[in-house]
Amino acid sequence: MAPEGSDTRPTLDRVRESMFNSLVSLDAVDDARVLDLFAGSGALGIEALSRGAASCVFVDHGRDARKAISTNLETTGFLDQATVVAQDAMVWLRDAAKSSLLPQFDLVLIDPPYVADDELWSEVLHLVTHIAAGGVVVAESAREITVPAGWDTRKEKRYGGTLVSVLLPPDSPESP
Repeated sequence: MAPEGSDTRPTLDRVRESMFNSLVSLDAVDDARVLDLFAGSGALGIEALSRGAASCVFVDHGRDARKAISTNLETTGFLDQATVVAQDAMVWLRDAAKSSLLPQFDLVLIDPPYVADDELWSEVLHLVTHIAAGGVVVAESAREITVPAGWDTRKEKRYGGTLVSVLLPPDSPESP
């Protein structure tokens, strides 16, 4: 189930399957603590759970999106492994980066609205370094994004109008 309207753009099944096949080959999913930012329907995080991730935090500010995520989690039986956060993803990231108890994630899935500009991507990736050091980050966008210095682009693949980048953040983040 996906929320109605144009605010949420679910990842196509073939893109999601290919993305997760790559992640499984990197051993990035099994028993992972996953963060699904701009979660929409929750399809990416739920796919991670279905492939053996230990837990997933879904962050989305849209009420319809959160309702869809909860419904999908209940339908798939992953409710106990999930936390759904009702907050704007950028606000959540900024708060997490400032927290003395930084959450740590092994896999971060980032799928912002296609209108995301370079400034948004730069801030998202900078903030993600605080919660995903040593992990894997997947960025889904409509165009190539500028990856900050210190990041390692492991794989990029275009699927029609969607570019999926598998990235490794630097091990030690700068201060926020």
